[in-house]
Amino acid sequence: MTATRLPVEHVFFDGGQFAQIGKGTRRIMVPFLYLAIKSLYWSRGGTLKKIMWCDDEAIKPYFIAAGKALTYGNMRRQMADSLEDKPFPALPEDLQRRTWFEFGSIEEHLKYRAAVQKAYPQGYYPIFEGCNHMQYQIRDPQGFAAMLVHIIEQNTLLPLTF
Repeated sequence: MTATRLPVEHVFFDGGQFAQIGKGTRRIMVPFLYLAIKSLYWSRGGTLKKIMWCDDEAIKPYFIAAGKALTYGNMRRQMADSLEDKPFPALPEDLQRRTWFEFGSIEEHLKYRAAVQKAYPQGYYPIFEGCNHMQYQIRDPQGFAAMLVHIIEQNTLLPLTF
């Protein structure tokens, strides 16, 4: 993001992508995650609650489609270049002030919030109470979009809870 010549007005991240997991552990995780996500397709969403902390009917079609489309190679590559166990890259303060890291209160990923806040103290950290961030986006996409617009317009400071 910092090297692009494209103007970046605002950035939104799924906070879970900032989990810090060692390279060896990530390699071991690949076959298990692959089978877990494929199971969403094979079971027509029946395994969703075991994998994503929810069994919301509205989000099942998205995960079934993801399970159908997923290849082992894609999962391996994704795990190889994300969730790295090393310091977060530096972001300029002006970019941090235009960056939101989304966390859901019922997600395991919420535990990474403090590490991300420490690395990017000027960022914004909304927590979606009672759901994970994907549930909120899929259940109420207009409400989610309105919330993002509100945050941007109000330049809301920490802490945020929705």
